[in-house]
Amino acid sequence: MSAGWFRRRFLPGGPLPAPRLPRPRSSPVPYRRPRFLRGSGSGPGTADAPRRPDVRPVRSPARGRALPWNAGYAEIINAEKSEFNEDQAACGQLCIRRCEFGAEEDQEWQTLCPEEFLTGHYWALFDGHGGPAAAILAANTLHSCLRRQLEAVVEGMVATQPPMHLSGRSICPSDPQFVEEKGIRAEDLVIGALESAFQECDEVIGRELEASGQVGGCTALVAVSLQGKLYVANAGDSRAILVRKDEVRPLSSEFTPETERQRIQQLAFVYPELLAGEFTRLEFPRRLKGDDLGQKVLFRDHHMRGWSYKCVEKSDLKYPLIHGQGRQARLLGTLAVSRGLGDHQLRVLDTNIQLKPFLLAVPQVTVLDVDQLELQEEDVVVMATDGLWDVLSNEQVARLVRSFLPGNREDSHRFSELAQMLIHSTQGKDDGLTEEGQVSYDDISVFVIPLHSQGQRSSGH
Repeated sequence: MSAGWFRRRFLPGGPLPAPRLPRPRSSPVPYRRPRFLRGSGSGPGTADAPRRPDVRPVRSPARGRALPWNAGYAEIINAEKSEFNEDQAACGQLCIRRCEFGAEEDQEWQTLCPEEFLTGHYWALFDGHGGPAAAILAANTLHSCLRRQLEAVVEGMVATQPPMHLSGRSICPSDPQFVEEKGIRAEDLVIGALESAFQECDEVIGRELEASGQVGGCTALVAVSLQGKLYVANAGDSRAILVRKDEVRPLSSEFTPETERQRIQQLAFVYPELLAGEFTRLEFPRRLKGDDLGQKVLFRDHHMRGWSYKCVEKSDLKYPLIHGQGRQARLLGTLAVSRGLGDHQLRVLDTNIQLKPFLLAVPQVTVLDVDQLELQEEDVVVMATDGLWDVLSNEQVARLVRSFLPGNREDSHRFSELAQMLIHSTQGKDDGLTEEGQVSYDDISVFVIPLHSQGQRSSGH
């Protein structure tokens, strides 16, 4: 296929090696995606690997080997778009330890017997921009940040109701009532852990890239199966959807300059110095020209969902904070996303204006109660980077899923084959699904996660 090539990855076990930084962009040897995305028991760096169970890396093909959790993964690298693959992926099992308090309330971390682990499963896609460095760091780091955050609250997660004091101490007899009135549930602790993990990972990426003299950022889409629920955390423009026989349900929202216009404008209103006098925070239907001076034109500001009219002043002729429409919308004329990891050093061309203050690393988290669904074998979650959704709609993806899975129930690799077929459908083939001429030239990564096996497994945790 001229536009790129496929590489399927299976998910064997093995200890997690120490993270390795990508090769600097200035290196005479170009960086290529390593054979082992984050290493393996037979890969480099194993000597420094932590001995505790952790997320296992996405790995190269091994024909005949069963995929843990039966999840499917496929990717395409469109070499004409970029020299390096800026998409990265990670998945595996999360094993969460419990924090026990001794007589003196010193925290002693103890690894419990395997059957006492609180375990979950983790899938993540990272779509890099400005190079692959941030995406590779995120694939190496985010799961560890999440594990630490979950371990800090695991006692509250397994309790009938999250206690006011994690140590179990009761300061006020009405504490349980206060917690109940706030509506705090175990799933809120998982949501908080995901939000904190994204923030922690963003800080790690900022430090590592600065230390190594590299730049870049990435979007992040994560799914975590834990205690009978699927948590989908998204920061960027990747997407996850639930596909069932009679339902297509979005599990994430895309964060672009357009979808977060009011938040971005509000920040520029509170801190106008961030624009350094070079941009206008106001939105107009088009870029204003000199001939518009003195005319009353449509506009809207941070406090407005609707529109109004204003008399055009000279300051309104500056470049808009958010310019363009749809996929062409850009933040400060530079970025097409408004949330993600990294980009700490990114500045507007030929200026000292930083984009990071306008970017959020905090994800939006959606919770799917898998235990409450009457699951069928063909019920899946499809996660993909934006290159897939540029060409295929949610309904078109669902149609492909429903047409493929029922006839391939005996194929042990059917979910990987489905992921590959979804990508194949973005490459301009005459399949009747996409409009003529619609081709994705972006790197694309896809996970297909079967929920039927997740629902059966959750009853054991």
